[in-house]
Amino acid sequence: MNQNTNKTVLILGANSDVAKQCIKQYVEKGFAVIAASRNTKSLEDFIKSNDLDSSKVSVLYFDAADFDSHQKFYSELPLKPHIVVYAAGFLVDNQKALIDFKGAKQMMEVNYMGGVSILSIIAMDKDNKNLERIIGLSSLSGVRGRKSNFVYGSTKAAFTQFLAGLRQELVSRKIIVNALVIGYIRTKINEGLELNESLIMEPDYVAKYIVNAGNSFTIVPNFKWKIIYHILRLLPENLAAKLP
Repeated sequence: MNQNTNKTVLILGANSDVAKQCIKQYVEKGFAVIAASRNTKSLEDFIKSNDLDSSKVSVLYFDAADFDSHQKFYSELPLKPHIVVYAAGFLVDNQKALIDFKGAKQMMEVNYMGGVSILSIIAMDKDNKNLERIIGLSSLSGVRGRKSNFVYGSTKAAFTQFLAGLRQELVSRKIIVNALVIGYIRTKINEGLELNESLIMEPDYVAKYIVNAGNSFTIVPNFKWKIIYHILRLLPENLAAKLP
């Protein structure tokens, strides 16, 4: 019998390309998956087209930016999760975000505030004895402010810091918190951007790092991105200022 047969994973923002691959891989490992997103039809179509066992995957409506709905959403979950993955994300061009605050605000709400809202509700439910892990998807963009994407990067930096503190908050309950610090992925959010092809990762590749997350707080998929991550952290300010 698979040791994960009686365990449940809640994926928030489950309509992203990476999250969809996580659904497949968690099901393959024997987990039951609650996939939550605003676009429930897309998730239902994905489940059908991939012949996933419908008894192992349930689809729920979840809006990361509708903070007032989060407590009700969590309270009405059919099963309280063992693992939670926050994969919701939103991106607009940096110049557009600087000119029109609506785009910047939406990035803040989806990438950071929504995560703080729902993950705090989940983490503070001490009656849920199942909870063993929370995984948040962050970004290399949040490691260092760069003029090409610092508005988006600031939301990811804030989310990473929240996860770091949440990890310390939950250590006494033996709940692990991971931050996936991710580089370029071949996904909808990056369509139309001019990216270095040799650095682009496939969604299923990144999903493996999520589904197989260990005890480390920061997880950086791909050795090239690990090198870039450490360079960004250590680069002197005068050199960092020359980055695009």
